[in-house]
Amino acid sequence: MLKHVPNALTIIRFLLIPFIVVNIFNGNYIIAFIFFTVSGVTDIADGCIARKFNLISNFGKLMDPLADKLTQISTLASLTLIHIIPIWILAVVLLKELIMIAGASFLYGKDVVVYSKWYGKLATVLFYVAIVFSLLINQFDLESIWSNLDLWLFYLALFATVFSLLMYIKDVYKKGFIDKEDLKKEVTIDKKDKKEKKERKKDENAR
Repeated sequence: MLKHVPNALTIIRFLLIPFIVVNIFNGNYIIAFIFFTVSGVTDIADGCIARKFNLISNFGKLMDPLADKLTQISTLASLTLIHIIPIWILAVVLLKELIMIAGASFLYGKDVVVYSKWYGKLATVLFYVAIVFSLLINQFDLESIWSNLDLWLFYLALFATVFSLLMYIKDVYKKGFIDKEDLKKEVTIDKKDKKEKKERKKDENAR
């Protein structure tokens, strides 16, 4: 029974996304905050349970980070559409995710594993904190120093996001996630294939 708990919590996070989005659009920021917080708690819980009881599954490896990304992007998109945060914040996050997807596609099928690092987790936590403050500030119409606090937190989260992306790229190339010799071999093979094609074409023309 326990073995299904982490995956069930992941599925719950997917189910919570529309409730977060709808309440943001309806201006019920405190309710959106509650659903968003529950989502964050289930994220922590499923990770702890999976690691403690060795219940890590292929489903969890794929769907857990997907639930995180969809929750984050859906919430940011909702805040953007109601003009609480500028659209370029969402654009930077989407660009980062596209680059990560492209990198994952490149590494697919290779005998490599890219583990989560502290800077990636830091970016996620900062976005979570920024979203929480944004919801609370707009719910209670906080002014003075509070009015722009959420934007400064978003800026800090974006800085951490860009930094984490650069560090992941560095790790992939410099710390053995990609065999540089394999890359050289692929380039050499590609050049060799092109040369052989040119030679075959010349032979055909000569005939």
